[in-house]
Amino acid sequence: MVKKELEVVKDVDLERYMGRWYEIASFPSFFAPKNGADTRATYTLNQDGTVHVLNETWSDGKRVAIEGSAYKADPKSNEAKLKVKFYVPPFLPIIPVVGNYWVLYLDGEYQYALIGEPTRKYLWILCRKTHLEDEIYEMLVQKAKDEGYDPSKLRKTPQSDPPPEGGPQDKGTWWLKSLVGK
Repeated sequence: MVKKELEVVKDVDLERYMGRWYEIASFPSFFAPKNGADTRATYTLNQDGTVHVLNETWSDGKRVAIEGSAYKADPKSNEAKLKVKFYVPPFLPIIPVVGNYWVLYLDGEYQYALIGEPTRKYLWILCRKTHLEDEIYEMLVQKAKDEGYDPSKLRKTPQSDPPPEGGPQDKGTWWLKSLVGK
């Protein structure tokens, strides 16, 4: 069965999209600590129109962070299809890794979003707050299902209220552990 092309949001106001987003749920991935909590992304618009990306999570009491950049996949398109680039490993950032960041749903107030990519291996539910109302969460899960995602793979991300700030930083040992399946 050929899956249909993902439906992507159009005409996103990048300035309104900037700021902090909390991960409410996601598909587990090898590039994030398996026991991560309080996961969030902070986006800042650069003068050249690219976006500075700071992804943070807390694992075993330590802050794990990686910085990267995002840019429009097709500058001529009005679709919210971004490319995100990080350098790995975090402790010796030399290898560029580029992924897709497609906005599949965004509410009119820019308070919650569904993010995916064309292979459907990765999915994120993001919110401006640390918690999302159940009915909105279920609506986003249904939207993901309608787009061909398997919602049974979603894992809710533990979030503290208030969220943590700072703390000791893991300089990348989590990344090595993830490569060996720990």
